[in-house]
Amino acid sequence: MDAILCYSQSAEELLKRKKIHREIIFQYLTKHNIVMPSNAEKCLLVQKVIEYWREGSTASQRNYSSGSTSGNNAPPSDIAASYKDDYQTMGLEFCKWFYQLLNSQNPLLQEQSKEWGPQHFWEDVILKFSYRTSEQQLEVYTGAVMVSLRLLALPKEEHLFLNPNLTGNGLKCIHSPHGLVIIAVAGTIHRESICLGIFEQIFGLIRCPSSENNWKMKFVHLKITGQGGTAPATVQPNEDSEPPVIKYESNELLQVFEEHIVGICD
Repeated sequence: MDAILCYSQSAEELLKRKKIHREIIFQYLTKHNIVMPSNAEKCLLVQKVIEYWREGSTASQRNYSSGSTSGNNAPPSDIAASYKDDYQTMGLEFCKWFYQLLNSQNPLLQEQSKEWGPQHFWEDVILKFSYRTSEQQLEVYTGAVMVSLRLLALPKEEHLFLNPNLTGNGLKCIHSPHGLVIIAVAGTIHRESICLGIFEQIFGLIRCPSSENNWKMKFVHLKITGQGGTAPATVQPNEDSEPPVIKYESNELLQVFEEHIVGICD
């Protein structure tokens, strides 16, 4: 590796070398929440890495010149304050925070895990977890501890990596009249370099006045469809193995949380 670094004239040349395998580059992009088709050729992955590095360099220069120290690790309590009525941007920042936090629990990544736990959920939170391989299965969990532990098991015990599609139609975020922020996101699920299927996840967020007005998860709905299953109607992988997209309309997202909204208003 030292010899490769020594004789490489540019980052692009370095990444294109045979000893830098395609799987390594794909895992790097996935780790940084950059969605690429699972069958993308190495040259396309290299181009995406170069673009990512250039964007990061430009952003760093802007932050340095403005004296800003903010980044993408802002907790949920700061998101809405930063973006006010721009709930799509709020949803984007929340998803970056959530999936980086969840995926950091995966021991295969050999990263220092971040602070995961029930503190991010309401005490009466509900998780509906459905998955389909040969048959449809449904699990329901209630309570912050149980929901936190079940979600934690995905990366920590099952070694799954959730790669959300945060571009285009992969993310949809709306705000209900009752103060509930609803976020729907689609993506792919991986174990190491193998794509196992697609997922759809919906979050319901409400501010918690007893916890410094932080946003906490009130409801989580997770659907996983394996490669051998049939994708649900609300998640559609595009042609040519493009990332999956959300097909929910705004009124459909509101209906998902109707029973919880009634509880909030009481």
